[in-house]
Amino acid sequence: MDSFQTADNKVHNLRRQVEATENQLRELKSQLQQAEQQAEESRNAHSAYLGGFPAEWIDETLQVLRQNEFPNTAQTIRQDHGFQQSPSAANVTKRRWPLDKDEYIRYGRQLIMPEIGLHGQLRLKNSKVLVVGCGGLGCPAAAYLAGAGVGTLGLIDGDTVEVSNLHRQIIHSTTKVGMTKVDSAYEYLAALNPSITYNRYPFHLSPDKALEIFEQYDLILDCTDHPTSRYLISDAAVLTGRPLVSASALKTEGQLIVLNNPPKPPGDLSGGPCYRCVFPTPPPADSVVSCGEGGIVGPVVGLMGVLQALEAIKVLTAKVQPIDQDPPKPTLLMFSAYNTPQFRSVRLRSRRKECAACSSQASITRQALTNGSLDYVAFCGAALPINVLPPQARVAAADFARLPQDGSNKLIDVRDETQYAICALRGSINVPWTGNADSWITRATQSGALAQDGRHYYIVCRLGNDSQLAAQAIMDRALLPILVKDIKGGFKAWREEVDPSWPDY
Repeated sequence: MDSFQTADNKVHNLRRQVEATENQLRELKSQLQQAEQQAEESRNAHSAYLGGFPAEWIDETLQVLRQNEFPNTAQTIRQDHGFQQSPSAANVTKRRWPLDKDEYIRYGRQLIMPEIGLHGQLRLKNSKVLVVGCGGLGCPAAAYLAGAGVGTLGLIDGDTVEVSNLHRQIIHSTTKVGMTKVDSAYEYLAALNPSITYNRYPFHLSPDKALEIFEQYDLILDCTDHPTSRYLISDAAVLTGRPLVSASALKTEGQLIVLNNPPKPPGDLSGGPCYRCVFPTPPPADSVVSCGEGGIVGPVVGLMGVLQALEAIKVLTAKVQPIDQDPPKPTLLMFSAYNTPQFRSVRLRSRRKECAACSSQASITRQALTNGSLDYVAFCGAALPINVLPPQARVAAADFARLPQDGSNKLIDVRDETQYAICALRGSINVPWTGNADSWITRATQSGALAQDGRHYYIVCRLGNDSQLAAQAIMDRALLPILVKDIKGGFKAWREEVDPSWPDY
């Protein structure tokens, strides 16, 4: 009897499962019919818009247009292509071609490249890119992005154009000296491509404004030249979920890296590393050298800016990767103009689990950034002016110029050989400061620049810093029972106080 009851229960349960499955199948068929109807309406609408192109071409293009790869792109695409809330044949502005006639001509050379194509050009047209810094990196980067047809280009810089900028900052000119770099860049770029939108921010980026500005853009370019700005820009990019293309250049070398790509939320280890992942601690403040101090070969910084634009275009036009495919590994590209080979690439680690900006335990938050509690200057440190000599061990440039020239005074120029060859005072001896007191003393003594000959010794450099260190080295070792002084302010002061024709380089 129990076996009959068990069989009946089994039959009953199977009938219920069949009924549920049939109900589900009817519901799926209804949904399929509705989806097919909507697809047909959408296809008819888009066919009217696209002028009757082949279905395969339409499908591929529409797939690109539907992808919301950048936060500000989707709605803009819909508006630019005449779509309202629900696209249909009745509310689509009939337009045969997705680009203007002039755009096909202007961008034709890159449109025919399979890496760009129509889908890539549409992405560029509807993207918004922010360039932070309109100097040696930002000038070529902004020019090539404008030329490529980026829809909106933001420009941030608080500096004005100087003559010393012109050998490398190619979109500025002699007639624009004294103009803000943002306005100078705008004039050049608007003449290059007037069809795109330019947003100008004539000030230096600050923590309280960074998030608000970054959220208006899809991609950020760091074209600045100091660690304080690099950490700020990277933190803001992570907090706003924006990819970041960062570069640097000094002397004959440059570096390039794409950060926070893909831009996953903090704690998601599948996201790209940020600047703090690569450089958890800033370099010592005294080791940070600017272009004005260390020098720069113009094409080097120009090359790095061009590479930034290239990487930005690659990010903006990249096709969607399959879910099961890993994102590209982050790399640091290094360039050295006088090495062979000139380029080399270093594979980087992924996000650091303990990173202060992009880990699950991140201490850098939106509130901390906007309320001023993050002091980037204090974090990176500030190089203090060198002031190691007592007042009696220093002499003004004008006072030195009045000293007798009878051989009782000896001038040692501690600039490097290249600067010494540019301009030097007659009778001076060149002993470049090496940064090491002992080795410099040895070299100066062996060369005969230092000797116990009863003369007074004066030390000079470009700005009055290295000369103090060299004078201090002599006094600390008590090598000479004679007077040793440095010239305050170096040749900068000499030009201001004594000889206005002295080269300002």
